[in-house]
Amino acid sequence: MTSSKWQFQTDQTLVESHGLKFDEFEKIVEGLGREPNLTELGIFSAMWNEHCSYKSSKFWLKKLPTSGDRVVQGPGENAGVIDIDDGDVAVFKMESHNHPSFLEPYQGAATGVGGILRDVFTMGARPVANLNALRFGEPNHPKTKHLLSGVVSGIGGYGNCIGVPTVGGEVNFHPSYNGNILVNAMTVGIAKRDKIFYSAAAGIGNPVVYVGSKTGRDGIHGATMASAEFDEDSEEKKPTVQVGDPFTEKLLLEACLELMKEEAIIAIQDMGAAGLTSSSIEMASKGNVGLEINLSKVPMRAQNMSAYELMLSESQERMLMVLDPSKETMAREIFQKWDLEFEVIGRVTDTKKLILIMNGKEEASIPINILVEDAPEYQRDYIIEEPSPIKEYLPEDFDQSEIIPDLLTMIAHPDLCSRKWIWEQYDHMVMADTVVRPGSDAAVVRVHGSNKGLAISTDCSPVYCKHNPYEGGKHAVVETWRNLVASGALPIAITDCMNFGNPEKPEIMGQFVECIRGMGDACSKLNYPVVSGNVSLYNETNGEGIYPTPAIGGVGLIKDLSNVKTISLKGEGNYLCIVGKSNNHLGNSKYMTIIQKKEDGGTPAINLDEELANGHFVLELINKQLVMSSHDVGEGGILIAVAEMCIAGNLGLNIDEDKEFSHRYFFGENQSRYLIEIKQENFEQIKQLAKSKNISFEKLGEVNQENIRINKSNIIKVSELKHYYERGISEI
Repeated sequence: MTSSKWQFQTDQTLVESHGLKFDEFEKIVEGLGREPNLTELGIFSAMWNEHCSYKSSKFWLKKLPTSGDRVVQGPGENAGVIDIDDGDVAVFKMESHNHPSFLEPYQGAATGVGGILRDVFTMGARPVANLNALRFGEPNHPKTKHLLSGVVSGIGGYGNCIGVPTVGGEVNFHPSYNGNILVNAMTVGIAKRDKIFYSAAAGIGNPVVYVGSKTGRDGIHGATMASAEFDEDSEEKKPTVQVGDPFTEKLLLEACLELMKEEAIIAIQDMGAAGLTSSSIEMASKGNVGLEINLSKVPMRAQNMSAYELMLSESQERMLMVLDPSKETMAREIFQKWDLEFEVIGRVTDTKKLILIMNGKEEASIPINILVEDAPEYQRDYIIEEPSPIKEYLPEDFDQSEIIPDLLTMIAHPDLCSRKWIWEQYDHMVMADTVVRPGSDAAVVRVHGSNKGLAISTDCSPVYCKHNPYEGGKHAVVETWRNLVASGALPIAITDCMNFGNPEKPEIMGQFVECIRGMGDACSKLNYPVVSGNVSLYNETNGEGIYPTPAIGGVGLIKDLSNVKTISLKGEGNYLCIVGKSNNHLGNSKYMTIIQKKEDGGTPAINLDEELANGHFVLELINKQLVMSSHDVGEGGILIAVAEMCIAGNLGLNIDEDKEFSHRYFFGENQSRYLIEIKQENFEQIKQLAKSKNISFEKLGEVNQENIRINKSNIIKVSELKHYYERGISEI
């Protein structure tokens, strides 16, 4: 043990088993003026772990832009809130469930969906859309098939049962995730601006009410497990994975929304990570009050549960509320009608302490400020490594006769192929407001009963982030922004899920710092603030960390759904045009990683002024109804984007023969580009408009009936391309 004025009775091994460093334990003792008992130690373990306290990241997260004209609630609540006109708001957040999903893929993914749904309806919003961002190891890795099928089944099983459509997402494969997959879940809900609910407890003497399912022993130390690296013994941590029940969650959703109409709720918080511990402490901290809780009154589904177990259980489908005492009877009747537990377990106090009573005995007494304001905050050492150098490739570096065969190989690869096998397992049409299904740039859902909609997208390129975290951070943001623009939406705000390795390693912390810097610059330039998010660190197994993966979920507003655009080509004889400069950047492209099987050549730089101008130009054309279809040029470059548009529309394209016939032109991944389909008669008008705005704009080719034709000797039938495109993931 370290030297201290205290003569410690608590064993250091016990402290370390709770995920606490011994100097952190000393800080706890200093704050309490005594050593904590086991229940209190467990509470500190939960509140001070990385997953709940953000102790390695909050210094840097504060540098992200979080305000804007349409931001109603930024980070700090259960979810972010943005204004979408007419008194309506969108409520959304993305969170990780990585470690549980690796240990037990079905339940890990299912409870990830359940948790993020609760974050949204806790705010008073009815969930209208689920999305996800998934990362798996190599397709041929022995665990990938099991993990992929389990995660997809878990997402579908929970979302389908609760009746919220899963409308989009992303899936990628890379060796860095062989030992640590990523499962990031996102939910979007709709509410009225004057009916948003917050989590700050208030009103001395008001009842603290437990609702939902009973508490069991599942998920104990789940948050602590999520803040630790994996090793060869990680299978033993399966008991820390929660078990979800989507049918109960559906009842809880409806009961909460019904009660929210009655002006009975003063504060509400879901029991997510760290269960009753985090929910009670967060409510007390935000309200600057204390709570006294009688744990004997907590509904239990296991016998002889201890105070320690009750506070740290992460049993699902539970909520904590502070109610108006005059509405308690009415609230009880609502939850009894929905066949859910309803129990007054405590009261709001003026002590500013969390006091726990069980069987008449005081089990814990902790000042709230020690748990929250005094929680550790680290500015960890970091190293910013030199970005991988940009490399220029020449046409003669590759065999140009292989362009069509390379296209077929790439379009069949799990990173670029159709995700139909996945999204067909999700109910993406339930609620009958899905306007654009999975498979386009962004999902679009109607705001029920109106002619406006939300466009939603998730994205990130970890390879870019690995080789240049700053540009990679920018890229993750602008890719979602582009996807929303291409769908016809005004991008409003993002949520993020920051997945990284061990922050105690300076090179990993450097990746985090640079990704944040890139994200912040992009969000500021694009007026696209961060309103919610999650940090998942220690994504490592046996010392091998994942690639830095700052997954982004973007939300935009489509004021008139008649302006929605998809990627499918619409008509023979139309022109397909490129907005943005094509500078032939092949470095770290999908062509390099899939065909050349190497990561080389650097991350493409993003000119944010150009990004903004090109996006506004495309939106202007869409709003003037000059665009038939649109698609951003992303991973895989122009030819992959063309292939996706042709397959979606079951039409072909004659590419103009004056285009450079080379891999670098067709597969290069320069940023800030879109493909737009327009009518021939509008070409000159758009060309002149682009010229007046100094926007790069050129015709790529003309839509035909059935082939992609690059030149006389390079032709591929769209039907053949579709065959390759649709087989990739199902073959895993």
